[in-house]
Amino acid sequence: MAPVVRSCVSVKAAASPVRYRSTRVGAAGLGAPGRLRVCSSSVALGGDACGDGGRAASISGRGVVVRGGPGSLGGDGPSVRRRDVAATCSASFHGVRPVPAAAAAAVASAVQPAAAPAFPERAKVVALVAAIMLICNADRVVMSVAVVPMAAQYGWSSSFVGIVQSSFLWGYVFSSMVGGALADKYGGKKVMAGAAALWSLATILTPWAASRSTIMLLAVRALFGIAEGVAFPTMSTFLPKWFPTQERATAVGISMGGFHLGNVISFLATPIIMSHIGITGTFAFFTSLGYLWLFVWMFNVESDPIDSRTISKSELQFILAGRSGPKAKGSKCPSLRELFSKLEFVAVTVANVVNNWGYFVLLSWMPVYFKTVYNVNLKQAAWFSAIPWAVMAMSGYVAGASADFLIKSGFSIGLVRKIMQSIGFMGPGVSLLCLRFAQTPSVAAVLMTVALSLSSFCQAGYFCNIQDIAPKYAGSLHGLTNGIGTVAAIVSTIGAGYFVQWLGSFQAFLTLTAALYFSATVFYNVYATGDLIFD
Repeated sequence: MAPVVRSCVSVKAAASPVRYRSTRVGAAGLGAPGRLRVCSSSVALGGDACGDGGRAASISGRGVVVRGGPGSLGGDGPSVRRRDVAATCSASFHGVRPVPAAAAAAVASAVQPAAAPAFPERAKVVALVAAIMLICNADRVVMSVAVVPMAAQYGWSSSFVGIVQSSFLWGYVFSSMVGGALADKYGGKKVMAGAAALWSLATILTPWAASRSTIMLLAVRALFGIAEGVAFPTMSTFLPKWFPTQERATAVGISMGGFHLGNVISFLATPIIMSHIGITGTFAFFTSLGYLWLFVWMFNVESDPIDSRTISKSELQFILAGRSGPKAKGSKCPSLRELFSKLEFVAVTVANVVNNWGYFVLLSWMPVYFKTVYNVNLKQAAWFSAIPWAVMAMSGYVAGASADFLIKSGFSIGLVRKIMQSIGFMGPGVSLLCLRFAQTPSVAAVLMTVALSLSSFCQAGYFCNIQDIAPKYAGSLHGLTNGIGTVAAIVSTIGAGYFVQWLGSFQAFLTLTAALYFSATVFYNVYATGDLIFD
């Protein structure tokens, strides 16, 4: 007659093993020794388990191992390992009593693995990074809007207004190079938090400093630049820790989308806010956003997902499996000589230089270009305040998602970076050349918007590429290349004025910029790689 098999637990500790009969699924002979292994993630039943003929079963927090002896049900066979299976044994054996169905169900539910959260931890992380990048750019733009009434209030000349605006870059160039090294050493959480706290302080101090002296104002704006210069290299260090390679470009696209939306929000909201609470109140409002973000950031994010207390085990394993580069921490950052001896790093640097050159030419000189050529004041046009930056935010996300899709589809990382970078340079280059054929300001405005939006594809190109070739030093090297790129931005902004004055034509300088775009595209495609270079 077939034996009856029921759920069981041990009722007492025994000096001798408790007899146990194990079961297996499938046709097996009776009377042959068998083995059943049942694993759980965190269950400790305590007491003795069932055993047979001197073969003790072991139970711990890691799992349950049961060995059957002669006369057990089931024959020889491979071990069976499962996480969510409750062991069963005969109720007729010594030291074991049957348990009610409700109790058996409770035991079964206890060994069920925890379900993964519906909202991944890395989604929360990228949302907070995008938020601080939005605040970062919004705090820059608020000064660009407020400088007009401040100049009228304090009698500043147009030349001094230019000095005030450029004072931001004085500190930015320095901290951009240093900030990445700080993030690599101390972690992105602390460095980003410190930077946000400092630039928020400088933001609220700006109207107070302007009322005291010009030297005080320039010092505060330089401090503002020092703090904000840390943001990009810190982001470059932080995101690769939280996102696997196949999701990294999307994360960068979302974060940079926040940065570009900061332009839109600040350009549109600052005049409205200023009309209600004044200049000082406007700076205080944007400062409060920074400190509100800081409070949320400090209590919800860690520099590395390994240190997170809220991340699920499955998500952590997914992130760690997708990380690029060595897991061990390395020594000091490579020397400048070693860095620039690698053409792969030079390709990233050249791309950063040309991207900053072209971006700041479009940002700084297009209003003058439209005023001179078409007699249109773009600063009074709504589309100039919002549309190009909103389009850049969307196209940056599209670029990132497309790059990650290609990588998941099997394309090599290096090829994907080159495709994105080519779009990010060839698009603006062609758009600038087409400007000379634009007969109306509307057509020229569309071409400018296309140039800016396609340039955001660089985010999935060289911007992510530094994380591919040097993941351990991404912050330091991004800071270095961005610092060099910022110098190029200053040169292009100043040089454009002299170039136009010398040749008397904007189109000549735009043609030069297009030529730089095309040349950098060729150089990047020849020498860039997605392989690890510095470990």
